[in-house]
Amino acid sequence: MDKVVIIGGGYAGIYALRELVKNKNIKITLIDKNTFHNLQPEVYDLIANKSSIADVTIDLTTLCMGYNHPYLEYKNLNVKKIDQEKKQIFTQEQEIVEFDYLVMAAGTRTFFPPSISGLNSAHDIKKLNWAMFFKQSYENQLFKKIQDEAKKCHDTHIVVVGAGLSGVEIAAEMAYNSKMFFSRGNFSCDNLKVSLISSSDTILPGLTQELISISHKRLKSLGINVITNTKLQKCEDGYAYLSNGTKIQHSFLIFTGGVEASKVTEELDVKKNGRGQVIVNEYMQTDKYENIFAIGDSAEIRNSKDEIMPPNVTIARISGTNAGKNILNMIKKRKLEKCNPKLDGILIALGGKYAAGNIMGLFHVSGRLAYEIKHYVFTSYRKPLLKTIKAGYKKLKKL
Repeated sequence: MDKVVIIGGGYAGIYALRELVKNKNIKITLIDKNTFHNLQPEVYDLIANKSSIADVTIDLTTLCMGYNHPYLEYKNLNVKKIDQEKKQIFTQEQEIVEFDYLVMAAGTRTFFPPSISGLNSAHDIKKLNWAMFFKQSYENQLFKKIQDEAKKCHDTHIVVVGAGLSGVEIAAEMAYNSKMFFSRGNFSCDNLKVSLISSSDTILPGLTQELISISHKRLKSLGINVITNTKLQKCEDGYAYLSNGTKIQHSFLIFTGGVEASKVTEELDVKKNGRGQVIVNEYMQTDKYENIFAIGDSAEIRNSKDEIMPPNVTIARISGTNAGKNILNMIKKRKLEKCNPKLDGILIALGGKYAAGNIMGLFHVSGRLAYEIKHYVFTSYRKPLLKTIKAGYKKLKKL
């Protein structure tokens, strides 16, 4: 029986799994160091108290049980080493997992440049545990502000470094959330500040000028201090020192300045780019091993025009689905399908029920309409997963 292993239960890994479970005669093992699938783009809602842990996680045990596949299992393991020749995966838990086909879907992590001293105090909200820590720390800070109101409370300043999608969305959500918090309670101590630092001459570099303009206008309306053409040089004693010669005192510093491939990816002896992502061919295969695939954020994926595609949920869906299909094609000795990823568009959450987006490169939307479209896209992904984990939970309760 052919053995397929997926390392990583993120978006790409789940889409690959959806394809692979269609073949009931293969053994599938999903490995992840976490016990849940993190709906990472929605974590900002969690921080802003618009959702709960249950809304942004999918339990991997019940998910796998819900697929009703006779040879599917989930293993909560930490990958330590991958032997491509012997087709074995070694884990910190001393368990060895064998494979005939391997799907690398371990995703990325925030890259903290070693040249910037003091970044160890920054928050990495791509990880759910740090997002929860930040949420609790932030709420404690708000409580202290209203508690000290009569004593002329101190300033609270959130500095977000990096003005890509992640940076813009978290800055917008935090600014909006603080405004709602103080207005609902009618607290006079509403001096919370949010600054967004961009090393580029604009926010959201690479996106359309209209989308940048809409987003920038929204950020300004939320009172966010947008600083462009400026780099973070160091963090020290509660201050962020910037390349323009200024320093900003901060209560929290969130760094979203870049990403690099997960450490697990380092174990693969294949061609990678400067960020550690695996360079794959049009079938999502690595350069040395046709039985090893890399998908989603773990891979450098190009379209038919040889353009590198940005790491997002759309590319995770397309690459994960393609890899799953091609493994099944290899098992059945069929021709492989080329992957030619295309973006459906882009949607940016900008605080509350306001978003902005570019749809299929044809037109732009903003405000409540864009928010509803974004919400619909998320619900369309989450709804079938909820159905699957409910079926898995029922099976689990019968055991």
